[in-house]
Amino acid sequence: MFESRHAPLLPRRDFYARLGRYALIAIGMLAACLTIGMAGYHFLEKLPWLDAYANAAMILSGMGPLDPLRTSAGKLFAGAYALFSGVAFLSTVGVLLAPVAHRLLHKFHLESKPRD
Repeated sequence: MFESRHAPLLPRRDFYARLGRYALIAIGMLAACLTIGMAGYHFLEKLPWLDAYANAAMILSGMGPLDPLRTSAGKLFAGAYALFSGVAFLSTVGVLLAPVAHRLLHKFHLESKPRD
C-alpha cells in the first residue's frame, strides 16, 4: 500500500493526495459509527433523529449521553456503543495518522547512512 523502504520518498503533492484519501476513509469510518449510534438511540430509546444524532455524537467523541436512558435495551446499547466508540475513535485516528507516521519513518530511513 505504501512505498517500500528502498523506494524514494513520495513527492509532497502525492503525499497530500494520499493524506486526503485517508482522511476520506477516516470520515467514512466516523460517519458509519455515528449512523450505528443514531439508529440505536432512535429505535431503542425512541428518540427523534436529531436527539439521536446529538447523543451518538457525544458518545462517539467521549463526552457522554445527553438524554437519560429509559429502557433496559437502551442502557445495554449505550454501554456497548460507548465501548465500541472508544475503539472506533482510536482506530480512526490510527487510519488518519498512518500516512504521516509512514512518511516520517521512511524519511528517517532514507537519511541514515548504510554501515560498512
